[in-house]
Amino acid sequence: MRIARFSIDGNVAFGAVEGDAAPGNEASLVLDIIKGIPFADFELSGTKVPLSKVRLLPPVLPNKVVAIGRNYAEHAAELGNEVPETPITFFKPSTSVVGPGDPITYPSFSQDLHHEAELAVVIGRMCREVPRERVKDVILGYTCANDVTARDVQQREKQWARAKGFDSSCPLGPWIETDLDPGDLAIQCTVNGRQRQLGRTSDMVRSIEDLVVHITEAMTLLPGDVILTGTPAGVGPLNVGDEVAVTIEGIGTLTNKVIKRG
Repeated sequence: MRIARFSIDGNVAFGAVEGDAAPGNEASLVLDIIKGIPFADFELSGTKVPLSKVRLLPPVLPNKVVAIGRNYAEHAAELGNEVPETPITFFKPSTSVVGPGDPITYPSFSQDLHHEAELAVVIGRMCREVPRERVKDVILGYTCANDVTARDVQQREKQWARAKGFDSSCPLGPWIETDLDPGDLAIQCTVNGRQRQLGRTSDMVRSIEDLVVHITEAMTLLPGDVILTGTPAGVGPLNVGDEVAVTIEGIGTLTNKVIKRG
């Protein structure tokens, strides 16, 4: 099931996306409004609205986004880094999250903004110290993410909080896919229609199971929390006016435009 969060006539709701989500077919998609929230038992209302009549929002509003650095060997190498012995974890605040179609605001303190296409894991239930064999039980589904990074700031500051946590640095969407095997999916990033990144989740250094076990050894994850699983090679600059799109096989495409901070 594809679960979207959207607004219509000033109201916010979740809905199940129905129809063929292949590029070019978006006009045929409809949303069956969900009774309740997707983190508990819910029913479909049978009330359907065309996707074209709503504004898609970030599919979740996470309490926290836990991100993983250098989880693809080729990406680590392209920036002159080694693959770390243990996963590098960092946080992106809830205020960094934006949805499909929302602008990415170029931060005033950076002159080198980069895209990073990533598979995002959406947590479906509160969990802590999750054993490997139960990881699938705590995952609601998967969505597309862009770990937008002020690369110059990342390189000169020991902490990555400002470089990766500024407002609008975490686009998520367009929806959550709940029925998906994430083991070998194509991840692509384009800027103004030109391909920048193309990789596969099978190239991750550490699997999703590894990451959930590692993270929940230290902290409780809540329903709606998000894990960013790292980016493949090919990261590069974004400029004001650019349109950046992250496409993940089996999920869809997340598109955002870069604007000047006003």
